[in-house]
Amino acid sequence: MTVRVLVVDDHAMFRSGVRAELAREGAGVVEVVAEAADVDEAIAALAEHQPDVVLLDVHLPGGGGAEVMRRQPPQSKPLFLALSVSDAAEDVIGTIRAGARGYVTKTITGGELVDAIRRVADGDAVFSPRLAGFVLDAFAGTIDVAAVDEDLDRLTEREREVMRLIARGYSYKEVARELFISIKTVETHMSSVLRKLQLSSRHELTRWASDRRLL
Repeated sequence: MTVRVLVVDDHAMFRSGVRAELAREGAGVVEVVAEAADVDEAIAALAEHQPDVVLLDVHLPGGGGAEVMRRQPPQSKPLFLALSVSDAAEDVIGTIRAGARGYVTKTITGGELVDAIRRVADGDAVFSPRLAGFVLDAFAGTIDVAAVDEDLDRLTEREREVMRLIARGYSYKEVARELFISIKTVETHMSSVLRKLQLSSRHELTRWASDRRLL
């Protein structure tokens, strides 16, 4: 039976890429029945199309992926698979706690994504290899999620994305390309991140993020 999929992501180019990959790698296995760019569109698409699996970005306009799961229509019973650029511990843990059955990063190949969708539809929990450890650590109590959240609450969703990429060593140009924003916007977000976290350099930011297991 073909798995009917809703793709929720605020980047149109990424949604198109996912649709093309799934059509190429998952013919007869998965079918994209709709797309949505924000929380409100996702809720409407859930009600209209009744998908089996929702590919859900963590950071969305209107409240994020967790808000989509919280507001899903009562008649809609999809399974949620997070597909995000973020592999930070607090995003993984928060998304699973909100109700997702799995979490994979956007470095996944088309074939791997088809397999992940199929497995989630069959009832399995699916994680990119590195991310499974975050979930185990969180429930074992070795990650202080509350402390991490308190620090990150100072940042907007976009600032968090910029922060993680810069902390990993991306150049401003690479961050701009990854997030589909201008280099000037990256610079503005970076200045705001350093100010809010009371840091003075990229080196300090990398150490800050590493200490909190955000890389």
